[in-house]
Amino acid sequence: MEGPPPEKRWQAEERGCGKGCSWHHTRFILLGRVSTDFQDLGEPNPGEGGGGPRRNSLERRRQPQRERLRLLPGVNTKGRGRLRERRGRRWAAKGGEEGRGAVASPLPSSALPSFLSRAPERIPPRPGRFRGRRQHLAAPGPRPSSNRDQGGGADAALACAEGLPRTVRMEEELPLFCGYSGKPVQATLSSLKMLDVGKWPIFSLCSEEELQLIRQACVFGGAGNEVLYTTVNDEIFVLGTNCCGCLGLGDVQSTIEPRRLDSLSGKKIACLSYGSGPHIVLATTEGEVFTWGHNAYSQLGNGTTNHGLVPCHISTNLSNKQVIEVACGSYHSLVLTSDGEVFAWGYNNSGQVGSGSTVNQPTPRRVTGCLQNKVVVTIACGQMCCMAVVDSGEVYVWGYNGNGQLGLGNSGNQPTPCRVAALQGIRVQRVACGYAHTLVLTDEGQVYAWGANSYGQLGTGNKSNQSYPTPVTVEKDRIIEIAACHSTHTSAAKTQGGHVYMWGQCRGQSVILPHLTHFSCTDDVFACFATPAVTWRLLSVEPDDHLTVAESLKREFDNPDTADLKFLVDGKYIYAHKVLLKIRCEHFRSSLEDNEDDIVEMSEFSYPVYRAFLEYLYTDSISLSPEEAVGLLDLATFYRENRLKKLCQQTIKQGICEENAIALLSAAVKYDAQDLEEFCFRFCINHLTVVTQTSGFAEMDHDLLKNFISKASRVGAFKN
Repeated sequence: MEGPPPEKRWQAEERGCGKGCSWHHTRFILLGRVSTDFQDLGEPNPGEGGGGPRRNSLERRRQPQRERLRLLPGVNTKGRGRLRERRGRRWAAKGGEEGRGAVASPLPSSALPSFLSRAPERIPPRPGRFRGRRQHLAAPGPRPSSNRDQGGGADAALACAEGLPRTVRMEEELPLFCGYSGKPVQATLSSLKMLDVGKWPIFSLCSEEELQLIRQACVFGGAGNEVLYTTVNDEIFVLGTNCCGCLGLGDVQSTIEPRRLDSLSGKKIACLSYGSGPHIVLATTEGEVFTWGHNAYSQLGNGTTNHGLVPCHISTNLSNKQVIEVACGSYHSLVLTSDGEVFAWGYNNSGQVGSGSTVNQPTPRRVTGCLQNKVVVTIACGQMCCMAVVDSGEVYVWGYNGNGQLGLGNSGNQPTPCRVAALQGIRVQRVACGYAHTLVLTDEGQVYAWGANSYGQLGTGNKSNQSYPTPVTVEKDRIIEIAACHSTHTSAAKTQGGHVYMWGQCRGQSVILPHLTHFSCTDDVFACFATPAVTWRLLSVEPDDHLTVAESLKREFDNPDTADLKFLVDGKYIYAHKVLLKIRCEHFRSSLEDNEDDIVEMSEFSYPVYRAFLEYLYTDSISLSPEEAVGLLDLATFYRENRLKKLCQQTIKQGICEENAIALLSAAVKYDAQDLEEFCFRFCINHLTVVTQTSGFAEMDHDLLKNFISKASRVGAFKN
């Protein structure tokens, strides 16, 4: 028998009415140079009210000033008697004099932390100096167009949390964070974590042998009593209560033994999501979409309202599209294509399909309106609402809003996409939706939350609904991952230091502030604390007893037993393999050609920096604090290693604060790090009041200051 319509349950949710927030102006003087009224971009006025006024997130996390070193750590200037000609784009090209050289930042010791001081110019090493069989490497020549900056690599496996030795691979690219702690944080374009899938009770029905074969898994259902998983042989198995045929077996019979889903034989799963019926939406690695399960509201997108007992290929309006992400609300579905388009279908009583009406949508329909000319990069669904983040970092929302879960400052439903104006000037990277609340993660590692809060799922310290984005404070650490699920009232986050926090509904209790757990990943929060115990994303599992070629290579880095080359840096040896260095780096390919020497002396860079560079060639990742990453950025620029340069920029970004922002901007200009330069400039604009009061700004290079003010004025930072 069908349960009551969803709206009967939704009426029990708390309804927020938050107050609006207003722009504020701050009177300040640019250290005697410019006097103006400045409107802090994206910074509403602090105050009281249910709307959750936003505060300057960096002000809360600002660290004490650290003693500044005279030189960048990791850059050894011993023996440099002449300056290398500066390369790359000049700051002046964006608003200053043409042809002006890159600007160093002559800041006083009180202005910056130790890793941001005057950057010495790079000079090429002197070639040809030998000591026995040691050689000094010559400066690299121009790299041909066939460089291997895109060289392959793999992710490192970490320790398993519990008894079952399985590795969970998070396939998506994650932002790279290193920050105030100064501890090394691995920066890599994908991440490996360990997870015990046995923590989900449903897996107790599987034998140890069956568990060892699992490669992907998703636990779903109203009580967490259904599971779908794939094996090492690319076979798909299901087990559980099979409500409404959600196991896709062609019947509604429950099973406590895994049964193979033959209808999807040969298909590889790229992503999967589930609704409350439940219904399943699955996308393959080839971009095809399959749906099955509960279909009373056309959430399967096959044009009917009959429950789907077997997977059905959905091609209407998607036949020439490649779907890369899927999301499900309780009774509606959402997919994202490779060209940034969003399609929706299913239950639409509150406008969650985004069509402008409240008529159910039986087949996929493109969501247009404000998204018509936008490129969407990620999507999420709450119980009856939708979220989309575009490539500019803006968030668009639509659907049910009775608890303020759209973040628009009211509780009115939104039948078409609408931008969350309260996040103006804030660049969002990730979004996650709970039952009736929303979390977003910014590129600065800050979390904002809004919506229903009856279980404390917003983490604000109370149970009042919020209709405006409200900052969530988790220690003084940066957040690298957020987690929520439309079937729960639980929230979770992971920090750059590896700490996992949870808040909201926890085993019948209400946790109103972020609580530190003993877990190593957010998935464990939902296995142990959420009701029901489901997975908030598709898990990919790899056994930790098998080493891939890439993982084997990682183990051989700095291994004296197998190495045939030694680098002597700061009196310490680093062991490497000639053939791998020549494969991975154009510089070594030329410098080690016809060279039989087994010891190379390097005096141009410090030991931590050069070791990190060599390790990167083995692992495709870096493990440095932001301080040393600046030195590695210098090396990457010098060796023309573009991918390494990108990783360095991503790491350095996470160490930014008001005190060092100007020096980071100067370093970005110096090393032609365009992405880092734009990030630093935007940070300075969004925190201009505080930045302009630092000693670093007071001692800012005159030409850099002139061009900074010129560029800032063009983006509307100053108001006469």
